[in-house]
Amino acid sequence: MASDTNRAGAGVLVAIGGAEDKLGHRTILNRFVQLAGGRRARIAVIATASSLGDEILELYRRVFTDLGAAEVMPLRPATREEAEAPGPAETVARATGVFMTGGNQLRLSMVVAGTRLGAALVDAHRRGVVVGGTSAGASALSTYMVAFGGPGEVPKQRLAHMSAGLGLLPGVVIDQHFTQRNRLGRLLLLVAESPSQLGIGVDEDTAAQIGPDGVLEVLGKGTVTVVDGSRAQSDAFEVRARRPVLVSGVVLHALPPGYRFDLGARVLLPRLQAVATPRRQARQEVTEEWPAGGPGRRRRGRGGEEQEASQ
Repeated sequence: MASDTNRAGAGVLVAIGGAEDKLGHRTILNRFVQLAGGRRARIAVIATASSLGDEILELYRRVFTDLGAAEVMPLRPATREEAEAPGPAETVARATGVFMTGGNQLRLSMVVAGTRLGAALVDAHRRGVVVGGTSAGASALSTYMVAFGGPGEVPKQRLAHMSAGLGLLPGVVIDQHFTQRNRLGRLLLLVAESPSQLGIGVDEDTAAQIGPDGVLEVLGKGTVTVVDGSRAQSDAFEVRARRPVLVSGVVLHALPPGYRFDLGARVLLPRLQAVATPRRQARQEVTEEWPAGGPGRRRRGRGGEEQEASQ
């Protein structure tokens, strides 16, 4: 069964699984800046999901400026009234890229979706602006999103709940911190309950870059897991609270960096770049652990918004 993921003329989407590298090679964030126009990039950073306030906005201002962006514009509407004001929508209208931080995706969707800011975000995406999100910001990209849930490998009733997202990517449900927080069970449950939706689980320091043609490319260090339940069987409709749910016939794709996947046709595509050898990967990890300047600049394991418990 094909998915309706083709968005002809729209911008690229970058769904990051959280804890992306901000001090080393910054592969994912650098790609985002380049997609937004490189040294001509004007990036609006929306931090509504985060509880860290100005701290998280300043963090991304520094990172994007260091990566060459011409302008970084902070936004943090905390209420729907603030999201309805003309200012935030006008900022997004000027942007060549929009980036949404981590935090709580339900807070983000409840404040932004259906407001003037939400409409400006959709309009910007449709005219070709790149939109990215990390952690909670990644989940909110889709039409329906994981609102909250728990960990576990076994799909159980009520393990996760869905709600409306920001509506930029139809036909998929995106989860984040996927392997690190053991979220396979809840994605299996959501796909079993809604087999028309393709499940996408993104690891930390990993991104799913999705073009307007619906082709997903994996960036970063980890894996993107794609769960196709279009031919699956399930008894989810009759299972009661917190009991295991039958999920049979799901097709699961574990995609390392460099691999591509057609979300519309639900098929693997040839990769565009060579997969790193263990020796090459080890050299890269050492370089990122000890960037130029020596051990005194050792990279933090987590940055800013990743200290929050994304849902």
